[in-house]
Amino acid sequence: MPAANSHASDGVPLPRGAAEHAVLARLSVLDRFLPVWIGVAMAAGIGLGALLPRLDDWLDELRLGTVSLPIALGLLLMMYPVLAKVRYEELGRLRAERGLFAASLVLNWVVGPALMFALAWAFLADQPEYRTGLIIVGLARCIAMVLVWNDLARGDREGAAVLVALNSLFQIAAYSLLGYFYLTLLPGWLGLDTQGFEVSIWEVAKTVLVFLGIPLLAGYLPRRVGLRRRGREWYEQRFLPRIAPITLYGLLFTIVLLFAIQGDAITDKPLDVVRIALPLLVYFLVMFSVSFAVGKAIGLAYGRTAALAFTAASNNFELAIAVAVGVFGATSGQALAGVVGPLIEVPVLVGLVYVALWAGRLLYGAVERQQGGPAQQPGGPAPGAAS
Repeated sequence: MPAANSHASDGVPLPRGAAEHAVLARLSVLDRFLPVWIGVAMAAGIGLGALLPRLDDWLDELRLGTVSLPIALGLLLMMYPVLAKVRYEELGRLRAERGLFAASLVLNWVVGPALMFALAWAFLADQPEYRTGLIIVGLARCIAMVLVWNDLARGDREGAAVLVALNSLFQIAAYSLLGYFYLTLLPGWLGLDTQGFEVSIWEVAKTVLVFLGIPLLAGYLPRRVGLRRRGREWYEQRFLPRIAPITLYGLLFTIVLLFAIQGDAITDKPLDVVRIALPLLVYFLVMFSVSFAVGKAIGLAYGRTAALAFTAASNNFELAIAVAVGVFGATSGQALAGVVGPLIEVPVLVGLVYVALWAGRLLYGAVERQQGGPAQQPGGPAPGAAS
């Protein structure tokens, strides 16, 4: 997604109320109205499905495994620009960021999946497909769009970049293992009725390798070459803005096709979308609150606390949709749950930008960002000393 530009200068404390001014205005038009575009794509898909009742059969003829080739193309397109934004070169800073690094891993790969598992079973115990879709969303951790929310909240840009790079790479190894654990092993250990539903670890791993591995390489290699030959300014100020809209186009194209296929099920059960949305709303609010509290408790200054909270509260809904479609098919309830994810996440995370700015003033006395380091608390230690 295209990144937002902050009009306030870095490192300058904002007066009360000024930090919140024009937060939405600092988002690009595409990002600002993303829930609207998703809603329009959903409606267009349902209409397309009504006009072309044999669309599902046509797409099925162009199938590779469990995924129709047009849908697979949309999934790959929406993942590539996101992964081209990830600053893989920043991973070398991890030794100096041990507190931030450890907190992020625990929140993203222990707390987040466990919380979504609990919410999915609490809200959707009688709906195994939607429940599974939610768990898949919970396992897909933060991705580059989190940099938009972090920037709006005046969080530590470099810290967020490191966390996004870390979790993007960790995801390749962890996703399929955790998917098998939460979808097959843990329910059995707890005696939960899965209604005969089990997931093969290889099915999940294969989908992750295709829909995360391919765009990851496509994002990493051009970034490495671009930075070496043309420099960071050209790559991030000229190249990335040109390819950024491809993510939105790929996402909307995929949503249109998914809703065209699922139109009858959606119009027959509109309350199912509401049931899926409720645990997602609880999840984002709880994850952000817990993560922000953890950042404060371990002594991180505001900039890093904001980066930690947004990376932990955000989910890689592109990957979640890809896994749901790749493993269970485009007509599955899991795919529907994946599509509902960004519809809820985007407006909630924009709202949490305001919460972060308010909490920063309340807990730190000022909202201040210094690129490459944490915000300094009034009367506190120098930037970097807290962690």
